Amino acid sequence: MTESKLARPHGLFFEEFIIGDQTESVGRTITEADIVNFAGLSGDYNLIHTDAEYSKGQLFGQRVAHGLLVLSIASGLAVRLGFMEDTILAFRGLEWRFAAPVFIGDTIRVRVTVEATKPMPRLGGGLVTLKMEVVNQKDEVVNRGTWDVLCRGKGE
Repeated sequence: MTESKLARPHGLFFEEFIIGDQTESVGRTITEADIVNFAGLSGDYNLIHTDAEYSKGQLFGQRVAHGLLVLSIASGLAVRLGFMEDTILAFRGLEWRFAAPVFIGDTIRVRVTVEATKPMPRLGGGLVTLKMEVVNQKDEVVNRGTWDVLCRGKGE
């Protein structure tokens, strides 16, 4: 049997991460449905997310997407890049900043840079620290931080 050229690529092993390597995801437009669905899922019905009239008189003048919604979408966009496919053993932690609001109609994408690596052979690979930036359609950073992921080594 021959390997299909349409098959998804395997993710990167720990040893294949090179500090400084960078990639960027496709875009994803934030919709009203995203905000309504996230409010229902999380139970966060704060009026700045769910009430258009109330939000007109608040800091941003319109409804703003939940910060954790944007973080969740960023996670999905990062996974779509493929480098984590079948090689990430665990998400170990993150540091995160909500730098600017995200509104209905904004299109966000994720910029990922390998910031550090630390071998952890006892755990079957190593820790990879990823610098994550969520940027909008104006190329403004709206969220940023670092994610630590435990990645499988080649020998495992």
